[in-house]
Amino acid sequence: MTTQIDKEACREAYNQVRDDNTETSWAAFKYEGSTIVPAGVGTDYQDFKQLCTDDIPLFGFVRFTTGDAMSKRAKFTLITWIGERVGGLQRAKISTDKTLVKDVVQNFAKEFMISEPRELEEEYLCSELKKAGGANYDAQAE
Repeated sequence: MTTQIDKEACREAYNQVRDDNTETSWAAFKYEGSTIVPAGVGTDYQDFKQLCTDDIPLFGFVRFTTGDAMSKRAKFTLITWIGERVGGLQRAKISTDKTLVKDVVQNFAKEFMISEPRELEEEYLCSELKKAGGANYDAQAE
C-alpha cells in the first residue's frame, strides 16, 4: 500500500515548532497504518528522545538554539529515526516516504538519519548544526 501523509495535521505541528511565539521545540511524525501523522509536539527535547524506541521509525522536526558569543539563533533539523529492530523492508520504505515529510517540513539547516540512541544527544546535534552554520566567533576573547 502506498504511504500517504496527513499534510494538514503535520503542517500544523511543523508550524508550531517554527513559530517564535510558542515554546514548542519539536514535532514528531509516525506511521499510523500507511499514513504519516503527527505523533506529538513538545517543549522538552527529552520527551522527543523518549519517542525514539528501537522498534519504530519516526520523523522529527526539532528547534535548537545555537550560536556563539556574537549571536544566538534558532536552527532547525529534520531527524529520521530508525530503531534497531525496524525490519529491512520498512527501512527501505523510509527513504522514499521521507519525501512526503519533506513536502511539509521544508526549512531546516541539517538533516540526520539516526539509529543509535547516543546520536540523539542534544550536544552532538548542536555541534553538527554549529558546523553547518558558518562563522564561529567562540575562539575570540569576549
